[in-house]
Formats: sequence, C-alpha cells, structure tokens
Amino acid sequence: MPDLEGLVNRTSNEMKWKMMKEVVMNKTNNTNNIDGNSAVGRLGAIVGAAISANKSSIAALTLLLGCGITALAEPGNDNRAPEVPDTRLVVPAGNKVHFHGFGRGVQIYTWDGSKWAGPVPEATLFDGEGGVVAIHFAGPSWESNSGSLVVGVPVVAVTVDPTAIPWVRLQASITEGPGIFADTTWIQRVNTTGGKAPSAPGAFVGQVARVPYTADYFFYRATND
Repeated sequence: MPDLEGLVNRTSNEMKWKMMKEVVMNKTNNTNNIDGNSAVGRLGAIVGAAISANKSSIAALTLLLGCGITALAEPGNDNRAPEVPDTRLVVPAGNKVHFHGFGRGVQIYTWDGSKWAGPVPEATLFDGEGGVVAIHFAGPSWESNSGSLVVGVPVVAVTVDPTAIPWVRLQASITEGPGIFADTTWIQRVNTTGGKAPSAPGAFVGQVARVPYTADYFFYRATND
C-alpha cells in the first residue's frame, strides 16, 4: 500500500511549484533582468488559495492511489524527493531533500570544428516563493546568495525527453560556507526542458550557442531518519 499522506503532500507541493514556475517564466519572459522582486514575492498567498481550491482534486487522487495506482521510481520516505522514471536516478537511502530550486538559464555550447562542445550551464535558481536564491555555473557548481557553494560530479544521466537535456544524479564533491548548500551530499537535475545542442553544425570554430533550458534541482543532506 502506498504512503497516501506522503503522496498527497507531494501532489500539493507539485501544484505549488507548477504555479511558481509559471510566475517565474512569465516574469523572465517579459524582462531581460531576473531580480526576483515583489511580483513573485506574493506567490505564497496565491498558492495557498489554489491548494485550498483544489482539495477535492487531492481527495480524488488519494482515492485513486488507494485503489493501487503505482508510482514510477519510489523516492522512499522522503516526501520532498521527486519521482523519477529510472531507479538509477534515485539518491541512496540515508539522504533527504533539504532544498528544491527551479533553474532557468542557458546551456552554453562551443563549436570546435567537429562537434558542439560542452555544455556549460549559466542559470538562476528560484525558491518556492519565486525569489532568486542561487546561481548555477561551470563545474557544475551552485552558489547561494549567502555564499555557500557546492560542486557536483555526475554519476548517471538518463534521457527522459529526447527534446531536452538528460535528467542527472550528481554526487557532491566540494561544499563550502554556511547556507543552503552546506553539507550537501547529492543533487538531482530533473524535469528538464530544452538545453540541447544545436542540430546544425557551427559556421566557424569558436562559435557559441546559448540554448535556453529549465530544470528542477534537488539538493540532499545525510540524515539519521
């Protein structure tokens, strides 16, 4: 029997994140500067109203799950962990999500004469309220506004959508400073859109392609639970 309470809580969280992403996408589509100002700061109240309005939908989902609908790859007892389509993407037991950020930016490729080399990420991470909390850059690395840093080493990559960059599980190799990335052990990049290298060859060596993408990033810490 699935953990119905956990699945319902996860569904509520997914609804909140879906709305937050729409706000971020709309905001960044209409400006060249991502500043996470007041428009997204009011998201919490909007999300709360939406979740209340959808209680009946959550109840219906609970009933369906009780009838035996199965999930993809089970995230264990961590209600904040994402469901993934391949068990290789699941973070080992003994770790739980401590931060979930929505990333939006570009994957940067450089034509080397025979292929598009890279990619190198350049993105901004938003929290559940739509505020800017971190940047994502080469390494791959993530640095929070407070100065904490984590560098990850890819362990496995799985192509879920052929039109998007793979979902990835990474192990933290370096962590620095206090803040949201302190003591990070594992990272997942999931729910990707876009970001793939151009299909056509470059016109000259050194040509750069900046390909827009989005993804959800989950950061884990070791736990005794």
